[in-house]
Amino acid sequence: MTNATLRQFKLPDVGEGLTEGEILQWLVAVGDTVTVNQPLCEVETAKAAVELPSPFAGTVVELLFEAGTMVDVGAPIITIDVGGDAPAAPAPAGSGLIGETNANGRTAVLVGYGPRSTEARRRPRRTAAHATGTPVAPPVPDDAPPLLATAPDMRTKPVRHGGLEVGRQAEAAALSEAAAPAREAVPGRRGPRPLAKPPVRKYAKDLGVDLATITGTGAGGVITRADVDAALAAATSGAEMAISAPEGGERIPVKGVRRHTAAAMVASAFTAPHVTEFLTVDVTRMMKLRARLAARPEFAGVRLSPLAFVARAVLLAAQRHPMVNSSWDEAAQEIVVHGRVNLGIAAATPRGLVVPNIKDAGRLSLAELATALGELTETARAGRTAPQDMTGGTLTITNVGVFGVDTGTPILNPGEAAILAFGAVREMPWVHKGKVRPRQVTTLALSFDHRIVDGELGSKVLADIGALLQDPATAIAY
Repeated sequence: MTNATLRQFKLPDVGEGLTEGEILQWLVAVGDTVTVNQPLCEVETAKAAVELPSPFAGTVVELLFEAGTMVDVGAPIITIDVGGDAPAAPAPAGSGLIGETNANGRTAVLVGYGPRSTEARRRPRRTAAHATGTPVAPPVPDDAPPLLATAPDMRTKPVRHGGLEVGRQAEAAALSEAAAPAREAVPGRRGPRPLAKPPVRKYAKDLGVDLATITGTGAGGVITRADVDAALAAATSGAEMAISAPEGGERIPVKGVRRHTAAAMVASAFTAPHVTEFLTVDVTRMMKLRARLAARPEFAGVRLSPLAFVARAVLLAAQRHPMVNSSWDEAAQEIVVHGRVNLGIAAATPRGLVVPNIKDAGRLSLAELATALGELTETARAGRTAPQDMTGGTLTITNVGVFGVDTGTPILNPGEAAILAFGAVREMPWVHKGKVRPRQVTTLALSFDHRIVDGELGSKVLADIGALLQDPATAIAY
């Protein structure tokens, strides 16, 4: 067995811009013979649990990580002996095998996900130093950490004013700034921007860690994820005794889906101004219609739950009020009104809360919508939701009624303008036709982003949903 026959499969980006994943379990062992596209392992990312297929046929030589390990995207996870003549998975023209680095230096990943297949390349820069023979700094590799506080990296030209001499002085000052150690912040004066790559900056922001308080241990003083983790541990060490698990308790690491959800909810709650309105509705007629439709042939084998009627009402209300199905584009300072509703349904799973969505749900009939809802929730609870079903949602429903809860104040799914909480349907005393009678009643709660949906529009949307559930026949008028 030679090195020429050994191939390593690298952890691909199975989502959209993910940086790491946890190996939940290996589906093969050392010595096993594998075929192309045979599942090798199950990996949990920040969005879902997926199986990774093998791009090679051969014999497993080594599993490079144990189950339960967090692995960075691009790191080799398994070594396979392809035997020299074992066929590999066919690849489309211009692309590589899953996990294999192509001619552009990119790692091929699952179809439809991950980095782009093309790469912009920087043209070598001709500086005044080259022209005059003045010694220049050694070339900087493409993956070098950013070194300047005011530019993406030290390859970026400073703005030149007053000719080449000023340009040289600006470059020298910039390089001197980059080479100097990070200075301590002086009260009353703004210090240099902490050195960290964008993923690390986002990671620190999600955890609430101030990068200005951290001394980087990476090359050139760059702050790493490990530095952020160490700073967070140091900040919480003083309170650890107070929050340590009591005898017989446990401490649960927050990672994968649960960590992603926590960060997303914090970002949503403190970015979008939330408003929540409530409406209690008599849904007796809806429940009677449900019983009648369930007996019809076209609904045979379909689980027609009250949630299907709520989803249908939300879709009709969004059709009448398109602004509720929109997003806020902070960078462009624009409201993006979506052309179709990708209806998200919040689902509780053993790994945490996920919100898969039904693409273009408005095109479905009631029977098709009920079937799609059943498949979506069953797949989510089994932890088998595909990554593409976790992205692109535009409007969400959370069914708190399944837990016997009347209502709540739901937090917006990031990037969406509204979310509806559907409470438990209960038999309650209700004034109907001038008399108090037992009726089937539920409470709805609509949270919305007040930058996009004002109180008038939010009230109209909620009122329309309530009217459709109270008297389903009104759907004919929509």
